[in-house]
Amino acid sequence: VCQLVLGGAEVGAALVTHRYCAGVAFTGSTAVAATINRQLAAADGPIRPLIAETGGQNAMIVDSTALLEQVTDDVVRSAFMSSGQRCSALRVLCLQEEIADATTELIRGAMDELCVGHPVNVDIDMGPIISHEAKQALEVHIEHCRNKGFNVYQPELQTDLAGHYLPPTLIEIDSIAHLTEEHFGPVLHVLRFDADHIDTVVQDINATGFGLTFGVHTRLEDRAEQLASASKAGNIYTNRNMIGAVVGTQPFGGRGLSGTGPKAGGPHYLQRFASEKTVTSNTTATGGNLALLAEPD
Repeated sequence: VCQLVLGGAEVGAALVTHRYCAGVAFTGSTAVAATINRQLAAADGPIRPLIAETGGQNAMIVDSTALLEQVTDDVVRSAFMSSGQRCSALRVLCLQEEIADATTELIRGAMDELCVGHPVNVDIDMGPIISHEAKQALEVHIEHCRNKGFNVYQPELQTDLAGHYLPPTLIEIDSIAHLTEEHFGPVLHVLRFDADHIDTVVQDINATGFGLTFGVHTRLEDRAEQLASASKAGNIYTNRNMIGAVVGTQPFGGRGLSGTGPKAGGPHYLQRFASEKTVTSNTTATGGNLALLAEPD
């Protein structure tokens, strides 16, 4: 039986702390997951398991060997589809200096072609932000970046849109350290790097503490393997977009601040919901002869 219960934080807290709650599977923000974890720990009764899949400061590294047209398609899909409101969405695009200008120009051109509006219309690419508060938080972040002198690019929105709409946004930053939290929406931060410092870029991404998705665009197989090995993300994508993991074939879940595991859609997920029981019998106590039982037929 599956029971759908709609509500906000109060309803969620009531479910988590209910005496019949045997465990929690949660997807959402890291902060809320930490709150649920504390509520479960403080509750009386059996220890209840928590499976959390939270957000991430998801990054993609693009080197000078990448095919820029493919990069553009994958970046636009990863950063702006579903209005950037997927936990796996691309947040930070790291471009090798030599191809940064050309790539940014292509991405801006693709952003200009995106249609923002009500999803009921089939020609719409991006729908609204989930709430007024979420839109306000994104606008505060964008304005903060402008005040710091970062270059912000946004196509014009239709003037007749009624709702919580935000245009796709590209912000050029000089360090991932400026991003102290996840910004859940169609906001892509672009960071340029020197080819000699590519290892440092991965280290800086890992230092954020998040570990959900990580993308690589390169035509050098050794580099792809090197970056995948160095990344602490739970899901790594090479030369493709970073969203839309397929259940069963692409198990999904993060590490660190991005989740507890096991991966959703993976071979170990269902086991986390089960409680094991082992029965051990002393055969000799009932007259059994272990030597005879061990003899081959």
